[in-house]
Amino acid sequence: MRVHVVGAGKMGLPMALHLAAGGHAVTVQDVDEDRLALARDAGLAFDARGLREAEVVLSSLPHDAALIAVGEQVARDAPRGTLYIDTSTVSQQASAQVAQACDAAGIRYLRATVSGNNKMAESAQLTVMASGPREAYDTALPLFKLFGASQFYLGTGEQARLMKLVVNLMIAQTSAMLAEALALGRKGGLQWGDMWQVLGASAVASPIVKAKSVQLAQRDFTPTFTVEQMVKDLGLILDAGAASHVPLPQTAATLQLMQAAIAQGDGGDDYAAIIKAVERAAGLEP
Repeated sequence: MRVHVVGAGKMGLPMALHLAAGGHAVTVQDVDEDRLALARDAGLAFDARGLREAEVVLSSLPHDAALIAVGEQVARDAPRGTLYIDTSTVSQQASAQVAQACDAAGIRYLRATVSGNNKMAESAQLTVMASGPREAYDTALPLFKLFGASQFYLGTGEQARLMKLVVNLMIAQTSAMLAEALALGRKGGLQWGDMWQVLGASAVASPIVKAKSVQLAQRDFTPTFTVEQMVKDLGLILDAGAASHVPLPQTAATLQLMQAAIAQGDGGDDYAAIIKAVERAAGLEP
């Protein structure tokens, strides 16, 4: 297939490379010249005509405004019948606005959120959660299988957007749980390395705890997903809760701890830097 990728960021570029490795003709575009340079260095081409000539457009974008802008561009410039797949974490409202524009233009629109960080994207270990027209999903499924082993079709509307928020709520809450538990242990005299060894062998050793333990056991907060990015997602989660009248008090508290981490200078660190915010509140030196 001819695939045009909009957004060659930390998630979009690895997905584009997997598509190219799978034998598809891939072009890319990005507003960031440095990301375009990385894409070119990896063998991908920028082509201003890509949007008009592609059979599939795939986007990976940072927020609602970017999705709306790209969605309008796809609806305006892509041929009728084009399959538009968006993998971004955005609100259901913004996604529905794009769906309306695509429907009017005869564009098949598939929401295909992904669970996993940039390293999982690079190693083709993403989970794809899709919603939209079933025939569009069936067309896209061979592409999704290049991103990872797990794909789920969730419905015809915005279900994929909500499912991504459900997943990210649990990821954020896991970091908050770890922050409180580790601060309690440190304040009581437990050794940092000892705690991680026990947690990794205990009943609470979920896949995300195990994945984080390798890095955090060394107190390495190099970001796979930053505090600032998590704050954006927590805002979307709380908005979704308000729209459905679902109380999310623990999520609201986690957002405040993330805001504290930003205020303390850790906004660009991995979202697990919430640990440092709780340590400071407990009188511990991070």
